[in-house]
Amino acid sequence: MAGVTAPRPGIAERLSQMIRLPTVSAELGERGLEPFESFVALIAEQYPLLHESLALERHTEFGLLFRWMGTGAGDPLVLMAHYDVVPVDESDEWTHPPFAGVIADGVVHGRGALDDKGPLIVVLEAVENLLAAGFTPARDVYLSLGGNEETFGDAAEEIARVLRERGITPWLVVDEGGAVVEAPLPFVPGRAAMIGVGEKGVMTVRLSARGDGGHASAPPTLTAVRRIARAVDRLGPRTFRPRASKAIGRMLTQLAAQTPGPARHLLRLLGSAPLLTGQVFAALGGEPAALVRTTVAATMQSGGTAANVLPSAASATVNLRIALGETAQQTVLRVRRRIRDPLVSVTVVEASEPSPESPTDNDQFALLAEALAVSHPGVAPVPYVMMAATDSRHFHRFAPAVYRFAPLDMSNAQRASIHGVDENVEIAALELGELFHRTLIESLTAPEQEQR
Repeated sequence: MAGVTAPRPGIAERLSQMIRLPTVSAELGERGLEPFESFVALIAEQYPLLHESLALERHTEFGLLFRWMGTGAGDPLVLMAHYDVVPVDESDEWTHPPFAGVIADGVVHGRGALDDKGPLIVVLEAVENLLAAGFTPARDVYLSLGGNEETFGDAAEEIARVLRERGITPWLVVDEGGAVVEAPLPFVPGRAAMIGVGEKGVMTVRLSARGDGGHASAPPTLTAVRRIARAVDRLGPRTFRPRASKAIGRMLTQLAAQTPGPARHLLRLLGSAPLLTGQVFAALGGEPAALVRTTVAATMQSGGTAANVLPSAASATVNLRIALGETAQQTVLRVRRRIRDPLVSVTVVEASEPSPESPTDNDQFALLAEALAVSHPGVAPVPYVMMAATDSRHFHRFAPAVYRFAPLDMSNAQRASIHGVDENVEIAALELGELFHRTLIESLTAPEQEQR
């Protein structure tokens, strides 16, 4: 091992500089490429050893692929992150300006602090510190950084395609997702490192209907707007039946092992009874419910040109997150059945299937647990299902072990700030995240050294 004992100082200041660049992929038309190119230039300045020692390829305008050659010939480790961020609602009141990168009281504030520049910087810091110590990993290490993850862009997709085309199958892929959290379930106390072993699929559908236009003073019984509103209303929380995947059973079993008192017996029972688990989690609502069913959320509606004119057409956009074990085809068929209106057109705008589940009884998951034991002693790794989409979805079709975990401590308030207001990360959390990735890379072994 490299024996790094004192990582270079200044991680908070470097993250602050990153946050000051408004790399908002959804506002590319207004902001242009300049913030993104400035970000690429910034990390070249901040991480000189990384840029000197690792080969860099650009894929699309937003994809950065670094290769760190290892001493062995085994399949590589791929560490993923993205440097684009979501927009800020100008009507929201932030304690500190979202793109100022304010550092105060041991905390870095700003858009992207947690999603995903914080998780990105701890990867870069770990590599830079290891290079400074003269370390070379036992396997190749790739850093896959995307600049349009928040807009479902093709940077990571293209990187995955290129690696697959070259015959490179990652041994382990680690992307954003879970974190070190308090009380992972409403009735489970303590801290846990939630590691996403699977990822829900994403589907966007557009509902559209036509009707007779005319003056609003004499409306028909069912206008285009009302027909769409009725269709949206029929797509309620119970549109899809709850079902607990194997990953949820593994999560409950692991949580039971570390939970004292009566809750332990409840967790064991739920871990062995998937049908009951689905019903209980669905009744809890919120995140527990989203873990066990396909969710439906109407996100946009449109129709009409004036307050006193009946529109001849109306539409709504609906976002669905497809549960593991289901398919996009099954999902859209159920949407049509629930709407029960042949005059409402259902068009699939985009869709990606849910991922397969990565195992937890393999060398790769053991390596994550080993690194976690160094960076966060006493915090157990717990598998779960990732509800949001990540760039790693482009790898899980051909890579055997894909996990979604940002090694940062996040309070419930901090998790709520992601895509919200007052996003922030503690400097101490960044330092532990760097230690996690440094340990992970140091602990890589060549294939002949592994226990199979």
